[in-house]
Amino acid sequence: MEYKAKDFTHLIGMKGFSKQLLENHFKLYEGYVENTNKVLKLFSGKSDPKDPGFAETTRRFGWEWNGMRLHEYYFDNLGGNGQLKHSPLFNEIQKQFGDIEKWQESFKAIGGMRGIGWAVLYLDHFTGLLCNAWINEHDTGHLSGCSPILIMDVFEHAFMIDYGIKKDGYIDAFIQNANWDLAVDRFRNAQKFEVAEPQLVGK
Repeated sequence: MEYKAKDFTHLIGMKGFSKQLLENHFKLYEGYVENTNKVLKLFSGKSDPKDPGFAETTRRFGWEWNGMRLHEYYFDNLGGNGQLKHSPLFNEIQKQFGDIEKWQESFKAIGGMRGIGWAVLYLDHFTGLLCNAWINEHDTGHLSGCSPILIMDVFEHAFMIDYGIKKDGYIDAFIQNANWDLAVDRFRNAQKFEVAEPQLVGK
């Protein structure tokens, strides 16, 4: 199977994001798709865990795959009007964070931390907890047993062309263009997963 890069050019013209910034970001994303396909092809001919080439290819897979998939999550949840309507997700954010403004304050604070990575609103399948979290790089820091509901890229390539080192301006633009309708769909789909509680055997 070969993955194909999705077309996100409909985002060009979005307020707060220049055409140059978006086109550069699309090209970077396409590179992750290309490299994911290359690594998958390499897998087909290697299966010896003692082979350094196999080991390094296996380690590389998570980086390229997540670089592809996280960008798809990110671009998909852009292009909206930044408004979260009354919905099951709205109700849960109100219940767990107090109100949407408090959630937003937490999410923006995580995105504004020093370093490169991703800010993510997760849903925990075991407890129903909504959690704002930080992913360091692409392949480290993911919360096990959780689904991403809203994702913001905070690598430099996502904002420096337009904002320089003023990341706060980019974060505000992201919030204003968040596609909450898509996030609501993700939340509904994530709630459908049934996770069996771990069973203790013996004492």
